[in-house]
Amino acid sequence: MQMRVLSFLLETASYLLIGAALFRAYMNWLRISMTAQPGTFVMALTNWLVKPLRRMLPQALARSKVDSASLFAAFLLSLAYALLSALLFGWFAGDASLLGILAFAVKILLRVALQALTILVFGYVIISWVQPGSYGHGLLSRLVEPPLAPLRRIVPMIGGIDLSAMALLLLLQVGLMFLG
Repeated sequence: MQMRVLSFLLETASYLLIGAALFRAYMNWLRISMTAQPGTFVMALTNWLVKPLRRMLPQALARSKVDSASLFAAFLLSLAYALLSALLFGWFAGDASLLGILAFAVKILLRVALQALTILVFGYVIISWVQPGSYGHGLLSRLVEPPLAPLRRIVPMIGGIDLSAMALLLLLQVGLMFLG
C-alpha cells in the first residue's frame, strides 16, 4: 500500500513539473505574456531548473523561437521520473537498459503533453459556453488555436456548432491510447 501511495505522489509531482515546463515552452512559443497568470505560476514552478539551463545551453539555441531550455527541462524531469521509477519500483526489471529508460522518458513526455492539451481543450470548451468574453477565454483561445486551426478547415460546422474541439479531443484520446 505504501508503495502505491509513493508511486502516486511521485507521478503527480513529476507530471506537474513536466507539464509546467512544457507549458512554459508552449506559452513562450506563442508569445503569451508570462507576467500574468498562469505565466507567473509556471515560472515559479520551473525557474529553479530553466534558468541554469538557459545559461548552460549554446547561444544558438537560446536565441531561437523555441524555448529550448524549458523543453530540455521537461525532458530532464521525465528522465528523472523514469530513473526514479526504475530504481524505486523495479519497473523495467528485465529491460533496465538506458534505451528502455530513455524510451519511457519520451513516452512520459508525450503523455503529459497530450494530457495537458486535453485539459486545455476541455477548459476552452467549458469557458466558451459559460464566459465567452472573459480573459480566461481569450487566453485559452490563444492556447488551443494552433491545434484547432487545421481541424477547423476539415471538420464542418453543423447547425452553427464548431465540432473541431470534439475532433481534437478524439484525436488526443487516440494518441493517449497508442501511448498505453
